[in-house]
Amino acid sequence: MRTIQERALDLFDERGFGAVTIEEIAAAAEVSASSVYRYFGTKEGLLVADELDTMSPAGLADLVDPADPVTSLVEAVRRYEAPQEPAGEGPWRRVRYFFTEPSVRSAALAAMDRAARRIAPHLTDGPAGLDAAQARVAAQALAFGYFAALETWYDDGGARPIAGYVEDGLRPLRAVWGRGD
Repeated sequence: MRTIQERALDLFDERGFGAVTIEEIAAAAEVSASSVYRYFGTKEGLLVADELDTMSPAGLADLVDPADPVTSLVEAVRRYEAPQEPAGEGPWRRVRYFFTEPSVRSAALAAMDRAARRIAPHLTDGPAGLDAAQARVAAQALAFGYFAALETWYDDGGARPIAGYVEDGLRPLRAVWGRGD
């Protein structure tokens, strides 16, 4: 899947998002177009897909610390970011399309909503004692706060690691879990 994403990004960077077809992406990745559709559904899905989409509920439970999900998220971003190239390259390379292509932004926002829905049940188990409705609100705040941090990072030209933007942006949410530092 990563190879397909990388070949698609090569084409998007070279010719523009709108000028590239799924068939051209498939040819560049040396897979069938049906494989691209099966893995990603759309060109937009190709850009917003990540490991969280396919993570098992147990894997997600290991990722989200219900006692401090903000730190869990920041640490996950740091792990994801650590081996990567400078801003605009590697997995973060696709982020610019979230903010320059309206259809990709819509797909990214839908992906944030799906992620929040998957995370919410894990937030009811922590010491904050969140009920189901509160967990849904908190999970949406985490997911969309993360998206806002990504946009700030993009607007700043990737001046510093994304994890710093996420940590700074989500700081107000720490109070929900009694960690208002």
